Amino acid sequence: MKVQSKSYKFWRIILYVVLIALAALMLVPFAWMLSASLKLDKDVFIFPIQWIPENPRWQNYIDIWTKIPLMTFVLNTTKLTIIVTCLQLLTSSFAAYAFAKLDFRHKNLLFMTYISTIAMPWQVYMVPQFIMMRGMGMNDSHMAIICLQAFSAFGVFMMRQFYQEIPDELCEAARIDGMSEYKIYARIMLPLSKPALSTLTIFTFVATWNDFLGPMIYLKTESKKTLQIGLRMFISQYSSEYGLIMAASVLSLIPVLVVFLSLQKYFVEGIAATGVKG
Repeated sequence: MKVQSKSYKFWRIILYVVLIALAALMLVPFAWMLSASLKLDKDVFIFPIQWIPENPRWQNYIDIWTKIPLMTFVLNTTKLTIIVTCLQLLTSSFAAYAFAKLDFRHKNLLFMTYISTIAMPWQVYMVPQFIMMRGMGMNDSHMAIICLQAFSAFGVFMMRQFYQEIPDELCEAARIDGMSEYKIYARIMLPLSKPALSTLTIFTFVATWNDFLGPMIYLKTESKKTLQIGLRMFISQYSSEYGLIMAASVLSLIPVLVVFLSLQKYFVEGIAATGVKG
């Protein structure tokens, strides 16, 4: 038993060392980006790399706001991300409750049909979708992106997996007490689904914040463009100013890091809970 225990501890230590090494390796590009954002353009590609600049140039983080209308891009991206995330949480959890806890005709067929859309790449129906939005007069508007991203088959699937882990007897007891399905959903299911909702929030927030192709297709007016489009526009205009490019990239990562770090304690729990039952 002692030999097995020592062997187990040894391989566990090896595993942790490998994981720490891989994590450090993945963080190297981000560390380089942060370092480059505090340098002059001529110092960015100096080898060997000077990870900590002798004279950090914090002016890069000031100049980036004046080179392009960065505040406009940030506000547009924040607006779209918050609205889309809230709508996806609402629609996904609401539909998932129906598929998990209610009985109606062709429930499984409807669910499988809806979930099967996950396997279809967006590029397949991108052009018909654009024609439809243009026909509805939503071209060059935030409403087009909001309408298209307010629903998520993946979100419904993940929330349904979580709701299936909640005992049906809990809902039955609430129905006997006279609660409507809406109250059961709002007062029982939502409070119990914080891990799943937090996980879906992270996925949706990151995907919407970093979305490039959607805004590029639908948004033409500069005052309506998002941060990712703005960064691309800046790179095309100031392709040699690497310090400013890295500073803008660091700024674009901050909201994603804040959201992830604030919800990380629910993230693993949500992933584990939504993957137990098929």
